[in-house]
Amino acid sequence: MKSVGVIGSGVVGQTLARGFLTHGFDVMIGSRDPGNLARWVAETSGRGKAGTDEETASFGEIVVLAVKGLAAEEVVKRVGPARLAGKLVIDTTNPISDEPPRDGVLRFFTTLDESLMERLQRLAPEAHFVKAFNSVGNALMLNPSLPGGKPTMFICGNDDGAKKAVTGILDSFGWETADMGSIAAARAIEPLCMLWCIPGFLRNDWAHAFKLLAK
Repeated sequence: MKSVGVIGSGVVGQTLARGFLTHGFDVMIGSRDPGNLARWVAETSGRGKAGTDEETASFGEIVVLAVKGLAAEEVVKRVGPARLAGKLVIDTTNPISDEPPRDGVLRFFTTLDESLMERLQRLAPEAHFVKAFNSVGNALMLNPSLPGGKPTMFICGNDDGAKKAVTGILDSFGWETADMGSIAAARAIEPLCMLWCIPGFLRNDWAHAFKLLAK
């Protein structure tokens, strides 16, 4: 799989798109107004492409969902499950509500009995969703350099082949991977975003990542 469609033109989407370009993938970023991405396309010397969300979903053999959590379900509905069928969908989203954090803790619009990724999987049942990149800031998504060594990216999903592909991507992006199992594990992985953000909200410390240590 050498073509990647990144749905979401914010800083996370552009960061991951740059990472895929660096590793030789053909990349398109989707936006409701692709013209807003002219500067990004120019910065890639034309190697990166811009399109609508629908064009981007059709373009990518791999699709990265990098939109605001509150918009994720609407985006998947608008793109349409047929465009995502059979494809690896890397889900970076978190179910963050519009309510402000309390004592540095984000508010989610889901419960611990249902993750946002499970909702998205139901909307596009033939897509192969894998949760990744949801519990770290964009500054550390590519080749993170930390004193403790390679950080750990926790992933989950129902398709083993899709998770193997994501593990390969993470390896090239400078991460080690911990496969937490089926999509149900997203109920635990998504709240890692809450934990990751607390030092940032309380102490303006955003330069950290998680690492799993095993005997």
